[in-house]
Amino acid sequence: MAAASVTGKHQSGWITISTDEYESMKETIEVLSDIDIIKQLEEGKKDSGKARDFETLAEELGI
Repeated sequence: MAAASVTGKHQSGWITISTDEYESMKETIEVLSDIDIIKQLEEGKKDSGKARDFETLAEELGI
């Protein structure tokens, strides 16, 4: 993350960030605000011990 600089006197605090950083923050807020995505993430964490490599999965599926 880039350093922030403060210039001039303002009644409220101001910082300057890159457009990329701002868009990234917005996307993070959107994801964290979506209950369905959060539930999917939690399910994924529970299932993380069940991961298989591609070759094993392909063999099980017969492909």
